Amino acid sequence: MADVKQAVKFLYIGHDPISVWFRYGLILFDAVTIVFFVATANGEHGPRFIVASLIIGFFIILDFSARMWISKDRWKLLRQVYTLADIVVIVSLFLDLFLPWNLAFLRILRGLRLIHSYHLLRDLRRDSDFFRTHEDAVIAAINLLVFVFATSTAVLVFFIPENSPHAYVDALYFTMATLTTTGFGDITLATPGGKLFSVFIMIVGVALFVRLAQAIFMPQKVRHKCSNCGLYRHDPDAIHCKHCGETLRIETGGTT
Repeated sequence: MADVKQAVKFLYIGHDPISVWFRYGLILFDAVTIVFFVATANGEHGPRFIVASLIIGFFIILDFSARMWISKDRWKLLRQVYTLADIVVIVSLFLDLFLPWNLAFLRILRGLRLIHSYHLLRDLRRDSDFFRTHEDAVIAAINLLVFVFATSTAVLVFFIPENSPHAYVDALYFTMATLTTTGFGDITLATPGGKLFSVFIMIVGVALFVRLAQAIFMPQKVRHKCSNCGLYRHDPDAIHCKHCGETLRIETGGTT
C-alpha cells in the first residue's frame, strides 16, 4: 500500500510531465462534469441520467478519497471550499436514488462543482509564466465565470419554464443582460422573488465586473522580484519589501 500511496502522491503533487498532464486531465474532467450538470439542470432525470450521475459521482469520490489519503492535514483539507463543494455534489447525486421527487435546489448545488477548479490555481501558478504575470486578472475572470454559471443555473431551475425551447440560453441571456445592467426587457422575472433575485445579480455582478476591470487595467499587485528574499508581488507604490524590509526600486509611471 505504501507504493500505491507514493504513486498517487506522484500524480497529484509531482512535478514530472506525467503528473502535470494528469492534473490537467482533472481539469478536463471538471469541464465535462460542469457541462453535464448545466445541460441536465432543467431536464427529465431518467435512467440514463441516473447511470451517468453515478459514474460521475464514482470518479468524484475516487478523486476526493485520493486527496484525503495523501493529505498531511485532512482536517484542513476538509475545510477547503472546493472539498466542501465536492461533498455537496456527491451527496446531491446519490440522493436522487432515494428521493421520489426531484428537488430543484439539489441541481443548483451540483453547480458548486465549478468551485473545484480553484485548487488548480496552484498548478497554474507553478507551471504557467502567463498565469503568474496576470494572476489577479485570471482569478477575477474565474470568479466572474463561476458567478455567471451558478446564477444562470439558478435562473434556469427556478424561473425559466420547463417547456422553453432554449431554456439555458434564455437563462444565460437574462443573467448577462441583468449583470451588465443592459436591461433589454425581452426576458424578465415578474414575480417578487424574481425581482429580488435580479437585484442580487446586479449588485454582485457589477462588483465582480469592477474587480475584473481593476485587475486588468489597475492591478492591485505588481511583479517585481525582491533582490533579498525573492518575493515578487508587491503594492504598486511599495518602497520596502513587506517580507524582509529590503528597499525596492519598482519601475512606475507614477499617477496623474
